[in-house]
Amino acid sequence: MELRIDRLTKQYGAKIAVDRMDFTLEAGVYGLLGANGAGKTTLMRMICDILRPTSGEVLYDGRPISEQGDAYRMVLGYLPQQFGYYPEFTANKFMMYMAALKGLGKSAAAAKTLELLELVGLSEVKNKKIKTFSGGMKQRLGIAQAMLNDPEILVLDEPTAGLDPKERVRFRNLISSFSKDKIVLLSTHIVSDIEYIANEILVMKGGKLVHQGKPEEVTKEITGFVWECRVPASEADRWNEKYTIGNLRNDGDFSILRVISERKPAGNAVPVKPVLEDLYLYYFEEENR
Repeated sequence: MELRIDRLTKQYGAKIAVDRMDFTLEAGVYGLLGANGAGKTTLMRMICDILRPTSGEVLYDGRPISEQGDAYRMVLGYLPQQFGYYPEFTANKFMMYMAALKGLGKSAAAAKTLELLELVGLSEVKNKKIKTFSGGMKQRLGIAQAMLNDPEILVLDEPTAGLDPKERVRFRNLISSFSKDKIVLLSTHIVSDIEYIANEILVMKGGKLVHQGKPEEVTKEITGFVWECRVPASEADRWNEKYTIGNLRNDGDFSILRVISERKPAGNAVPVKPVLEDLYLYYFEEENR
């Protein structure tokens, strides 16, 4: 099983949204990390054959997906960032409807629907209308419908949006168990979710792939750039304006700061081991501001 992204480019007029992306995915979980506007959703839509590239191609097991048509869609599961649903449908009816669109037989669809609603914690409300659901419940329903056809490739765009911490733990466990022989590509702004479950991290900036590797590998790039220092609490705001601050905690009249800086920010600053959130701030603090 191999998904090959070969010099994939998408251009809108003078703007290049995705710029010659080139990488290969095999079975495992891949976290796509990038600020808003980095091109993540555009990339995912091309991988799902919803959007045609300006140049380059996506190949599944050596064949362009544009030539595979329904055969490719049968092995694909997709949760878009904006998940559409029918508010008057119950969860069960919606899942059965989506199963029909994906070509599942009625008995197989009914069994899979019950299994997945149980997995995402919606079995007790399966006969309630979706319009009564919270944002997190709707998101869980979206995750369930993406998995209906037991896809070999699962693409999830911001899947943890709207989930509370307990729901996110459930999601991580679900994806980890599902991904043993699947390709899972997911993007999220909740960096810890990627850090916990991704076999590899893809860092995307300005439409380009700027880094790829295991979580412990990609963070090595900023070894020596993450510091902890103790400053008077009255000076914390000034530090926040001058440096990228990953964390701040108060200790009496002092503040303990986690600072991302290529230079030692103060005489009492000590280097600390970087984590994925530090890498995100290092690459994307400017965009986030």
